[in-house]
Amino acid sequence: MHCLGCHLVFVPEKFHLSDEQEKAEYDLHENDPQDLGYRNFLNRIAEPLLAKLKHQSEGLDFGSGPGPCLSLILEERGHSVALYDIYYANNPALLECQYDFITATEVVEHLANPLFELDRLWGMLRTGGQLAIMTKLVAGPEKFANWHYKSDPTHISFFSVATFNFLGQRWGSVPEFIGADVIIFQK
Repeated sequence: MHCLGCHLVFVPEKFHLSDEQEKAEYDLHENDPQDLGYRNFLNRIAEPLLAKLKHQSEGLDFGSGPGPCLSLILEERGHSVALYDIYYANNPALLECQYDFITATEVVEHLANPLFELDRLWGMLRTGGQLAIMTKLVAGPEKFANWHYKSDPTHISFFSVATFNFLGQRWGSVPEFIGADVIIFQK
């Protein structure tokens, strides 16, 4: 399915996994914080974000997963990072706090209601705060058919440049696209 308003491509709800099936898929991930390759992968979002942060900023790693690593990278550079994950660090009180930055790394493609969740994250940012997202972008309908990213059964929301521009207009912010899959908004 494709939203004509925001250009999000999404999987209809009847094809979504149950919570138990979804968690079972995530349990298969081997995201080891000591794995140099994994740390290099996350540095694609960490480095541009770090360049924008004031020293000792407070942040939230939204969708931190079972083996948080991005938070460690940011903490090593003097920032404090709270962890939230619906399956592995489910502390809803953290969603009531304000932050200098919020990261959502390889998370937004899993959201069943991405506009609600992203609006909520935006509302949790302090003025001047950074929302840093990492996700693969839809390149167009002709490439979507053979795109490996849509084969993951937990991936149900697919964003494009147009989708992030829609969000930027909604929030009064301009998305900064960094590389192929990092998007940063400043509030």
